[in-house]
Amino acid sequence: MRNRMLVLCLSVLVAGLTTSPIRAADSPEMERIHDAESVLRTSATAPDKGIPRNLLERAECIGVFPGLTKGAFVVGGEFGRGVFTCRQQSGAMGAPAFFTIGGGSFGWQFGGEKADLVLLIMNENGVKKLLQDKFSLGGEATIAAGPVGRTAQAATDAQLHAEILSWSRSRGIFLGVSLKGTVIKPDKDATTEYYMKPVTAGDILVAQSVPAPTTAQSFMRTATELSKRPS
Repeated sequence: MRNRMLVLCLSVLVAGLTTSPIRAADSPEMERIHDAESVLRTSATAPDKGIPRNLLERAECIGVFPGLTKGAFVVGGEFGRGVFTCRQQSGAMGAPAFFTIGGGSFGWQFGGEKADLVLLIMNENGVKKLLQDKFSLGGEATIAAGPVGRTAQAATDAQLHAEILSWSRSRGIFLGVSLKGTVIKPDKDATTEYYMKPVTAGDILVAQSVPAPTTAQSFMRTATELSKRPS
């Protein structure tokens, strides 16, 4: 009986050891990707007041910063962490790279304590800014509050010519938001942790020399589906 119990305990221990290493779904980086996918789908499919589909189709890159918390910017000068994905030659969206956002004035609409943020990089100049060590919105990169609705027909000239368009979502309400003075920079530690080796945002987003982990595939499929250009 004692031997049988010993064998059972050892079996349970071995099973635990074989299933526990590197569970990406439990990592902060994987949680960020999962949350970003949920925010992007909600932002793009909201009836009447979501991000216009034709702007998603034009975008070169999509950035999502889920759950920005009011007051968090006082810690380390940043108030949000998120991911960017950029369009590949095939038209599909590629592997995600991690970024932080901070500084400036976010503007907390509707008195909410949390807000989600979506950024669209609309042209090659905007993509180049994204690959810098850091850049400020409204400084190095032109930015405008994005229009809401099924199409971008009501967009102003400034919006249509901006390098980056931005939206926020607080308490279920979508709104184009100005982020002038806000600084975006690559989150090198998170990217290294997720890909398990030192890689740059340029390697992932533009050179596309880094294979996308399996755990990023769902996010990439969603981003591709929502931004698919007409054939």
